[in-house]
Amino acid sequence: MALSVTLETVALSIPNLTRSSLTLSSDAALSHPIRSFSFLTPSPLFPNLVSPKLRLRTSSSSLTIKASSPSSSPSTTVAESQGIKIKSVPTKPIEGQKTGTSGLRKKVKVFMQENYLANWIQALFNSLPPEDFENGLLVLGGDGRYFNREAAQIIIKIAAGNGVGKILVGKEGIMSTPAVSAVIRKRKANGGFIMSASHNPGGPEYDWGIKFNYSSGQPAPESITDKIYGNTLSISEIKMADIPDVDLSNLGVTKYGNFSVEVVDPVSDYLELMENVFDFSLIRSLLSRSDFRFIFDAMHAVTGAYAIPIFVDKLGASLDSISNGVPLEDFGHGHPDPNLTYAKDLVDIMYGENGPDFGAASDGDGDRNMILGRGFFVTPSDSVAIIAANAQEAIPYFKSGPKGLARSMPTSGALDCVAHKLSLPFFEVPTGWKFFGNLMDAGKLSICGEESFGTGSDHIREKDGIWAVLAWISIIAYRNKDKKPGEKLVSVSDVVKEHWATYGRNFFSRYDYEECESEGANKMVEYLRDLVSKSKAGDKYGNYALQFADDFTYTDPVDKSVASKQGVRFVFTDGSRIIFRLSGTGSAGATVRMYIEQFEPDVSKHDMDAQTALKPLIDLALSLSKLKDFTGREKPTVIT
Repeated sequence: MALSVTLETVALSIPNLTRSSLTLSSDAALSHPIRSFSFLTPSPLFPNLVSPKLRLRTSSSSLTIKASSPSSSPSTTVAESQGIKIKSVPTKPIEGQKTGTSGLRKKVKVFMQENYLANWIQALFNSLPPEDFENGLLVLGGDGRYFNREAAQIIIKIAAGNGVGKILVGKEGIMSTPAVSAVIRKRKANGGFIMSASHNPGGPEYDWGIKFNYSSGQPAPESITDKIYGNTLSISEIKMADIPDVDLSNLGVTKYGNFSVEVVDPVSDYLELMENVFDFSLIRSLLSRSDFRFIFDAMHAVTGAYAIPIFVDKLGASLDSISNGVPLEDFGHGHPDPNLTYAKDLVDIMYGENGPDFGAASDGDGDRNMILGRGFFVTPSDSVAIIAANAQEAIPYFKSGPKGLARSMPTSGALDCVAHKLSLPFFEVPTGWKFFGNLMDAGKLSICGEESFGTGSDHIREKDGIWAVLAWISIIAYRNKDKKPGEKLVSVSDVVKEHWATYGRNFFSRYDYEECESEGANKMVEYLRDLVSKSKAGDKYGNYALQFADDFTYTDPVDKSVASKQGVRFVFTDGSRIIFRLSGTGSAGATVRMYIEQFEPDVSKHDMDAQTALKPLIDLALSLSKLKDFTGREKPTVIT
């Protein structure tokens, strides 16, 4: 039976959530009210992507802009290639185009500057060998955020101007990050562009982003992103096809000489892949039970285009189990980051009286996820460990067992315990999904995850929010496949607590201090690195004895490339860890992330609140780092 959510539902109080580490953001304007489609009627900015059942109106504003794009000038030259005219548009380098772990992210107004996006796109083509794209196929998709429509046209014209043979683009420019990876791999494309700032807010005053994925479907490696940045510093020309804007609202092929644009259903290839990975009949048997209630919050982001076809049409969930299911350019004035702060209204429902049995959310571009049971939050670190421990029996794709497991360095050691017990190869990599790709391509890795709500496997080369949700539903369905009506079902919390009893519990928390002044944040990291250089094994920090401290360096076992300065670690003799790093996924300022972990094998202590269990380490970390002195921050923006 699906959950019906009314406007009154969101007022549910959750006194027990305060000890589950919920901290309100200072960005109070960015919240996600859970909306029943029976009561609220948001109108899609992408109406052709929405199920006919959801032809609704909205009060959410729809703003339009005219994007800055290379325009003809007296010095613009025109040539002909592939049967179309190619303009050579003079340009100059623009500062601030350093490409990070997830592409280039800035405020929308920055990308709207003349030639800003065009410079980066041309710099990318200048960074690739011509044989990697000339007369080839590229994929283009995005999360539907503000400026994507205009950006798509710029990208298409520059791709044509550089000799690309065909662009395959999702209808209305929509395609989730996992789906882009899947389509690149299925269609044997040369690569693809993803227009997204992921979990960051969208709209005229907020964020936009762009990244490029390789033919394997994985994000471009540092060797390429470094070249892109280098080329942005010397760029002088943009090659742009002199063609009209392409209609992206209808499926089909548009040709200009030897160049073509094919508009495709953004869901079909991805859905086909999910049907091959999971047992949909098993999942359907759970979602159709009258004693099981399910809710998925798409946060008015890209997975809204996927939720109806997958959860409702294919798996039999009721339409009212999908909340915020219409993609909007400003994400309904929300912050599409599935955590306890920005998905607070979903959390309220799950912790409310008689909450649903299973709840989940995904982010702006569909690659992150949050998993909740009734009154129970599953940490991302525990989530990937539990998926790995149950994958072979519950998910057909892994019927022969996982090849190996991996996590990002800050992620808790819960996955390590599973790898050890199952005698599987295990890898610890820096933050950034691209570091998993080489291991997957080498056949060394099947399941991996990051504490930042990213979970995935080698079915594609990106983290995958809907995949994680389907994996969890598969585990719950498998545990309950023999349960008769009226029998108590195995719940999310039952699965997690059983896992802790088997493997031990890794108490874990992350404190995010968003948009700190960069100068202070960098000085704090410099101070910590100096502290590391002076530390030695056995040093006492309160009641904790130091095993080692370092600034994490990773050597890729496949290509031997080295990534240094990936996070400052203090690891103690009891296995506890304190970690600090600066995030590269924001568009302004610096985000300081502080990670705290403590392993607890004693089952009698597993029900402790994480913040209570970790308080001595948290206090030590704040004192050790002098975080308040360097950043001026009294409290974190988000606690996970």
